[in-house]
Amino acid sequence: MTEMQEWIDGMVAVVTNDGRIIVGTLKGYDQTNNLILANSVERVFGEEGVEIIPLGLYIIRGDNVAALGNVDMELDRSIDWAGVHAQPLPSIRGAVY
Repeated sequence: MTEMQEWIDGMVAVVTNDGRIIVGTLKGYDQTNNLILANSVERVFGEEGVEIIPLGLYIIRGDNVAALGNVDMELDRSIDWAGVHAQPLPSIRGAVY
């Protein structure tokens, strides 16, 4: 939890269990890793580029977080997301490893 404290008010990317990519400013979290993001967007990857869907203030349940990482804002701004063509991530729900 202490590492996440350092990310407060910074930009983070969240991968959810259903394969969604949500990027926003981390405003808070709790002991079960529920996350509060401000100014958040969902990036929907596809063969025709990345669609950016504004979400605003967004809460993600901790049990739906597959991965969380901080974002280099300068690098992120330099990427032409409309020109990125990729398959969406699959859901990890029910996956057997």
